[in-house]
Amino acid sequence: MKIIADSSSTRTEWALVDGTDIVAEASTEGLNPFFQSRREISHCVRLQLPEAFFKRRWDKVYFYGAGCSTEERKDTVKASLVAQFKTPIEVESDLLGAARGMFINSAGLACILGTGSNSCLYDGYGIVQNVKPLGFILGDEGSGSALGKLFLSDCLKNLAPRQLQDEFYAQFNVTPDEIMDSVYVMSLSNKTLSKYSFFLAAHLDNDYVHTLVHDEIMRFFKRNISQYDYVNYPLCFVGAVACTYSDILKEVASEFGASIKKIVPRSMPGLIEFHGKE
Repeated sequence: MKIIADSSSTRTEWALVDGTDIVAEASTEGLNPFFQSRREISHCVRLQLPEAFFKRRWDKVYFYGAGCSTEERKDTVKASLVAQFKTPIEVESDLLGAARGMFINSAGLACILGTGSNSCLYDGYGIVQNVKPLGFILGDEGSGSALGKLFLSDCLKNLAPRQLQDEFYAQFNVTPDEIMDSVYVMSLSNKTLSKYSFFLAAHLDNDYVHTLVHDEIMRFFKRNISQYDYVNYPLCFVGAVACTYSDILKEVASEFGASIKKIVPRSMPGLIEFHGKE
């Protein structure tokens, strides 16, 4: 039996599996070594996972996570998990998890559009090409944090339609000053920006909103997908943003001349299938 974990900056999905059969499932907050220390990660795992996940030593724990892009950060997560599970740990990036979850053992272009964004060319087992995502300050085009940043900036500069601004401030019960504090003073600004971005989903019939979302997803294609052989490889997308704005995503892909094979909310079902073949 093994544990498989798939973590974004917002949420971590856990599955205890026997072959391809799910024995137990759970979710915790997102675990990201870029923002959290070894102790913070370990504390979260111990307090938020059900006791069923700690009953005995398992064959292995496979952890796929945001921020796990360097050996140093992988080691931070690995040390945290070893302390809790006392079992062999394999830590990989959320991007490899997305690729394995969507393509299993086939080749293709795997893309994440969630709190952040990322992409890669996957050969059926590992990543062979990756355009650096650069995070929510320098990159993450098409992501929830990018959409949130654009919309909040327009609201604070009074560039968004007035009615839309009024609805936004009323729905979230926040003031411009409180938004500034939540972005610049509090931690995990990328999650804050992404949370506010989903306000746009209910207003896609508004020309301003549709254009904002369309143009930002097009930026993802121009700055990322254009660097791959997207004509000869299918694209798969995973994440809340990809699913929420799937119609616009398909529209942009068509304009770009790319073919989308699937859009899914989560990688876990495919990861269970991938590791069930081992």
